[in-house]
Amino acid sequence: MSEPSAAPSGGLLQQRSFVLFWLSRLAATTGYQMLALLIGWKIYELTGSAFDLGLVGLIQFVPAVVLTLLIGHAADRYDRKLIVRAAQVVYALAATLITVAMLADVLSRDLLFVAVFMLGCARAFELPTGHSLVPALVPPRLLSRAVAAWTSANQVAVICGPALGGVIFAVQPVAVAALCVAFFLGSVTLVSLMRVQGRVASREPPTFRSVLAGFEYIRTRKRLLGVITLDLFVVVLGGATALLPIFAKDILMVGPVGLGLLRSAPAAGALITAILLSRFPVERHIGRKMFAVVAIYGVATTVFALSSWFPLSLLALAILGASDAVSIVIRFTLVQLETPDDMRGRVSAINYLFVGSSNTLGEFESGAVAAWLGAIPSVLIGGIGSLVIAATWMGLFPDLRKIDRFEVADEKKEAI
Repeated sequence: MSEPSAAPSGGLLQQRSFVLFWLSRLAATTGYQMLALLIGWKIYELTGSAFDLGLVGLIQFVPAVVLTLLIGHAADRYDRKLIVRAAQVVYALAATLITVAMLADVLSRDLLFVAVFMLGCARAFELPTGHSLVPALVPPRLLSRAVAAWTSANQVAVICGPALGGVIFAVQPVAVAALCVAFFLGSVTLVSLMRVQGRVASREPPTFRSVLAGFEYIRTRKRLLGVITLDLFVVVLGGATALLPIFAKDILMVGPVGLGLLRSAPAAGALITAILLSRFPVERHIGRKMFAVVAIYGVATTVFALSSWFPLSLLALAILGASDAVSIVIRFTLVQLETPDDMRGRVSAINYLFVGSSNTLGEFESGAVAAWLGAIPSVLIGGIGSLVIAATWMGLFPDLRKIDRFEVADEKKEAI
């Protein structure tokens, strides 16, 4: 594993390699979000099919499932900087493919699906490897701040990317794809300028037994199993992102600019909440608050489904993002505290698999149900389903509801 580089003393801004990586993450995620908006709008424009919008999520789900369990081993055995850079090069190739197709007027559903598959494969490698690369770029005393800053880059990009993409799309659609190519190439350049000292440590090759050990550990720890599966089922049922082009075009009638704002609203709510949590952290009644925000997520999803007023829809999505941000903070912390260090890598890989795949699988579920019943019933079922899951998990995992402080898990961890 790479050792932290000999970064100069001082604050986070004095860590040159981390600043380059932060800018790279901002550029790559902005380009990804703009390209996702373009792909969603074009697929619905070409086919008019809610099911095809759901297929976008399914196509990304497949590489997430197939590849994610190998990512942790690859990141330990090979140069993480090269893995991140290679993934971003694939992003650029996918954006270039779409740009050329639009210029030649040969853009099709199947070509867009090929680009989506390329993006899904690259993203499966880039995100977890990027997380593991951050500690190699800053001194240990700055690690927590670096992780928070790296996460904030994602939120800023998720807010700005769709909004910017929607405005540019309204003027010249092909310019969105071309600008994405520029963002991805800029990200590759920034990563190339980073300096990560140290060499990769020798690791045992991945085996089915080592992967299954993580599943076995989660299965035998009921609180851990409850935390991880809660997110999986809520997001699978409650995801409405794939259907936003339908709401923007046919229900709210706000066009591509409105679609950009709709895609940005959850991230805006999440970013504001993250800032508040950094100042006013959740310290008491952890379990009850986790289930409460999941219930709020379900209510916000239901309100969005029933809303025909654009400002109310934006507000519902912002509340949805805010509640999800609180849930993520609580669940991520509980997973770390419930897992000993020698199992943390495998458990984290499985957790990432569930979190990442639940988003894309949820998009497919939403699209499939929308093709059968319509967009509004699909999102409505998701919102009500989230409430049912929260209530069910409170009964199945009563220990989760009773958790009062994060510190309670420390004693349990020492006893493992």
